[in-house]
Amino acid sequence: MNASTFLPYLMKLPVYREQIVHVERIPPRDATYGELDEPLHPSLHASLKSSGLLPLYRHQAAAVNAVRAGRNVMVVTPAASGKTLCYNIPVINTILTQKGSRALYLYPTKALAQDQLRGLGELTAPRQVRVNHATFDGDTPYGERSEIKRSAEIVLSNPDMVHLGILPNHRSWKGLLSRLRYVVIDEAHVYCGVFGSHVANVLRRLKRLCAYYGASPQFICCSATIANPAEHAERLTGLPFEVIAEDGSPHGGKEFVFWNPPLIDEAKSARRSANSEATLLLTELIRQGIRSLAFARSRRLTELIYLYVQQQLSEKNPELAERVKPYRAGYLAEDRRKIERELFEGDLLAAVATTALELGVDIGDLDATVLTGYPGSIASTWQQAGRSGRGGESSLSFLIGVDNPLDQYLMRHPEFFFGKSHENALTDPDNPRILKPHLLCAAWEMPLSEAEAELFGDGFSRAEDELRRAGLLRRHRGRWYPSPSVVYPAQDVNIRSTSSHNYHLVEADSGRLLETVEEANAFFQLHPGAVYLHQGEPYLVTELNLTARTAFAMPADVPYYTQTKDITEVSIVRPGQRKTVGGVAVHLGEVEVTTTVLGYKKKRIFTEEVIGEEPLDLPPHTFPTVALWFDIPAQVEVRLEKAGLDFAGGLHAAEHASIALLPLFALCDRNDIGGVSTPLHPDTGQAQIFIYDAYPGGIGIAEKGFELVTELWQATLKAVSECPCQEGCPGCIQSPKCGNNNEPLDKKAAIVILEELLGNEQ
Repeated sequence: MNASTFLPYLMKLPVYREQIVHVERIPPRDATYGELDEPLHPSLHASLKSSGLLPLYRHQAAAVNAVRAGRNVMVVTPAASGKTLCYNIPVINTILTQKGSRALYLYPTKALAQDQLRGLGELTAPRQVRVNHATFDGDTPYGERSEIKRSAEIVLSNPDMVHLGILPNHRSWKGLLSRLRYVVIDEAHVYCGVFGSHVANVLRRLKRLCAYYGASPQFICCSATIANPAEHAERLTGLPFEVIAEDGSPHGGKEFVFWNPPLIDEAKSARRSANSEATLLLTELIRQGIRSLAFARSRRLTELIYLYVQQQLSEKNPELAERVKPYRAGYLAEDRRKIERELFEGDLLAAVATTALELGVDIGDLDATVLTGYPGSIASTWQQAGRSGRGGESSLSFLIGVDNPLDQYLMRHPEFFFGKSHENALTDPDNPRILKPHLLCAAWEMPLSEAEAELFGDGFSRAEDELRRAGLLRRHRGRWYPSPSVVYPAQDVNIRSTSSHNYHLVEADSGRLLETVEEANAFFQLHPGAVYLHQGEPYLVTELNLTARTAFAMPADVPYYTQTKDITEVSIVRPGQRKTVGGVAVHLGEVEVTTTVLGYKKKRIFTEEVIGEEPLDLPPHTFPTVALWFDIPAQVEVRLEKAGLDFAGGLHAAEHASIALLPLFALCDRNDIGGVSTPLHPDTGQAQIFIYDAYPGGIGIAEKGFELVTELWQATLKAVSECPCQEGCPGCIQSPKCGNNNEPLDKKAAIVILEELLGNEQ
């Protein structure tokens, strides 16, 4: 059975209950080609021709022409469109024609760099294409590093290694930095939020040292489709860009299915678990021999779905149970490489993965993808769906709607997804919590001067002053030097987080390190009593040592998983912008968020039934961030009182739904934002709804919400009012993250509040 005949088969199964709510049939498309302005080096041309890579697609030719004309280029085309050639061709051609030229390729993961190394090796395999290339990352043997520094013409690495290994040791990298012609940033859409803000500062440090050694490299970026490609590339690098967005590659047809789990309680509009639906779909795909990849939103859900599929297959198809594996970050590198190889070679029929496999690692041609819940952005959805059909054949993709407002909005309005332009990628290099440690790193690499304010942006002077007052920088002869107490500051900066600290999960009996968890997530995942899944095996956390940042766990065969309960408070530190929208005051400013984890629930696997609750005694976690908040029209409370509706419950419900819908307008995940609502906030003396960035210092999400607040209110009202439930459900106003157990909530009051915010203009 192939992907095109799978849907009719699925609809005849006894378990089918009208879950298919929309099928978007994307027709196949032929290739369109372009011409190069100037011929390539003969050996490179011969290699491309022998590999079947000529003629070039339209976007490939346009990108090569723009790069060879000296422009910085951002290529924004879908998955499997051949973006790699957009940078490999001009880089290799320059190395062949201009002796001594160097290039630095940056990838967000080591796996992707290793995969691209193989592709580069195939392109340069013919004897006449002599290009010395190598990966340089944490896995590179120390015995090979000196030779890479000395002779590699193309170095494939990641921003972490540039930050930690190359820039602080720039004198030993003088050969690369002084002759660096190109910097390639692949999968540039990944560099948003906190990670992107860090990377933007790493790239500024890189440009600074290149200039010191007499080089001014060109930048070539490749990205999934986003709404602001030029702005994003410019914020990452501080340079102007030309965008190449017209895709000329061929594509096989795809059936993109929106699959909504069936209702199990009509009155409450409660739906069957999306995890159960993913298990059903992936199990049937495997049984029919369709090579598939299922995506889950978290490490825990990846392991759960894998276990469910294993159990289903073991009952009737035990020979197939070994042909599916989980894949996620946290596994050892050799384990991930083994799974990638087994997928590529066809030994595995399927895998369940986190976004770790969303990027372009070559795992062969797949026929189907299953997305367990909306990934949080249109860009990520197409990236995940694009992992099937990469060979040009027809393919199948399923998006399973989770029981939350955002997913259910899309299930009811698929035209919003298929007709909407992609979201904005947001970065904030000026975030002081991110900029300050990078300025300290830059000063350690080479003393800073006031002239570099333009390079590091508007926050330079303030950050420099705060570092001086903290005793970390000292001034000498007009330049800033790190204080004697500062030693190798790069090692204290985790560029994938605003925190430099991780917690370790250790097996209690053996002392074996199982995984590391970011500090921000530790209290939610590693609290005493937590069930933590590691490679499909449940571990029960028995102790959390806050001083040593270490959790101890034991293997445990328990029939439940755990979910924390918490309470959050927001205080206004510094009001910033203010605007009036239809008579409603909307604010943007600096706030302080305090979250306390109070306890946790035990939820039965498969049924999600709550089988117990336990209290926790953990210290509060406080951080500064940016929030938007809006006043509630004075007539709302009067109108609700007359209707006998709950004001506090309406505020709480509107807050939940607004937070859930904000990812429609910003390239973010639901977990990147938080919120608080109250009938009487102590800082304003009135009713308030806050929506804040869930990262210290903020990353621009609240600002985007402030900018598009009318559109946010409109989408939220639509999501809540169109939901068929009577009193409110997970599909409209309930939140699985709510620290108050979703109490109080009042759906009808929320509709009134949102109508008043919009002035009854729908």
